[in-house]
Amino acid sequence: MIVEIDGYFENVLIIGKACSISELKMKYKIAKTRCTDISKFADIFCGMFQFERLPPPHEIDVRPEVVIDTDN
Repeated sequence: MIVEIDGYFENVLIIGKACSISELKMKYKIAKTRCTDISKFADIFCGMFQFERLPPPHEIDVRPEVVIDTDN
């Protein structure tokens, strides 16, 4: 599953094992509680849930299946 993390500091594409939207929301909430610096959210999320960063969106031609907006 390809996910875009859309944040104030950066937009990051990550890839990992497919899961439902409700599971992804739960993972987001868990990672956010462990994150003290939102600019490091993508790294924390990836480390906790075995996702990996992809090259920046402008360098590859893929579309995310889901977008997580960390500004909300």
